Amino acid sequence: MIRAVKNASQADFLGSCNRLVYRLMIKSYPGFPMSLPPQYFQKLVESCPDIIIAVDKAGTITFYNDGARQNLGFTHEEMLGKSVMEIYPTREEAKKVMGAMRRGEAGNQGKLCNFETVFMTKRGGQIPVAISASVIYDEKGREVGSIGFAKDIREIRRRDQLATLCEIAIGLSHEINNSLEVLVNHLSLLQQYVGRVATDEDFIIESERLESVEQHLKKIQEITRRIGEMAEEGEYGTKEYLGGRMMADLKVRAAAKVESSGEEREVSSLEGLRLLVVDDDLGVCHSLRDLLQGERCDVEVAPSGKKAMDLLERKKFDLILSDVVMPDMDGYEVYSAVKKKYPGLPVILMTAFYYDKDHVIKRSCLEGVRGVLFKKPIDPVRLKKVILEQCGRGVNALSRSAAG
Repeated sequence: MIRAVKNASQADFLGSCNRLVYRLMIKSYPGFPMSLPPQYFQKLVESCPDIIIAVDKAGTITFYNDGARQNLGFTHEEMLGKSVMEIYPTREEAKKVMGAMRRGEAGNQGKLCNFETVFMTKRGGQIPVAISASVIYDEKGREVGSIGFAKDIREIRRRDQLATLCEIAIGLSHEINNSLEVLVNHLSLLQQYVGRVATDEDFIIESERLESVEQHLKKIQEITRRIGEMAEEGEYGTKEYLGGRMMADLKVRAAAKVESSGEEREVSSLEGLRLLVVDDDLGVCHSLRDLLQGERCDVEVAPSGKKAMDLLERKKFDLILSDVVMPDMDGYEVYSAVKKKYPGLPVILMTAFYYDKDHVIKRSCLEGVRGVLFKKPIDPVRLKKVILEQCGRGVNALSRSAAG
């Protein structure tokens, strides 16, 4: 049922409203039927999801459909008979719309099409809308009011913004990938050069650095790939950033791929490994313990080389992670003692220095150490890879075993 203010001119006004709304519906919805029974038409107007509001010459609301109620939050009873100023944030905004309607467009005085303005909701929020409106005249050409057909354009704006952002993202990804290609090529040449000219000691340190650069280049490549996918598909996950702000989660797809590959999980699993972490910095011990326990490893920690040797007397381990610089036994001494007493037990040395202090790493490598990590900070991916290789669970380690 169409709700309107009851007064002497209601019938004439509603007749004018219905005719104008009908024309607006035809213009706004291509394919709208040219002939409808009055009851059907009234029901259609009333149930339209967009906002339809009519006012008399004094600006009093005389028609307010259910779409207006759903979008703005005001009930019919709250709005009928009230000033149209209730739906505008300011009087100036209302006057701007009316002025534009009176001026008209393309010579159509008294008519407005897709004019952008702002409506107020009952909760005090603002909704950007595109309004098509017209002045209503009686049979004698006298102005009796006006009617507006408004659409919430927030979703349209959001889609336009997303389309623009997608174009920017694709352009950025393209330019970044061009530079990445150059960096990857130069990195490959640099790795070959270091392999030819570096001493054994320098090779260990520089190889670690170059491998870290390579990993971060691959990470950037994965990010640009994900941006391209997100722009093409229009779907992405979000996560909380600083201050409660949300940001796109660029790792969602990558995580899903690893999750879906049973073969990768089988090859890279650390589950069940018994590991001993040796470091005089308890913060490092505990952080590594937490990290490795997250991979379902059985982890023990020792704050010194001597205490590590005591633990080895009582428990069996699959691998030892030892700091290089410690007050009682350095990494080389720990490795030598383990090699002598427990031959075959792999030892990985960790250092916070990007140079081989006291030649501990060099001496250990000459004695047979095959795993060296830098822990400022520790790279979890690199750590996991080296542990897998040393324990014979990595692809490379399995290949070497088969070849032997």
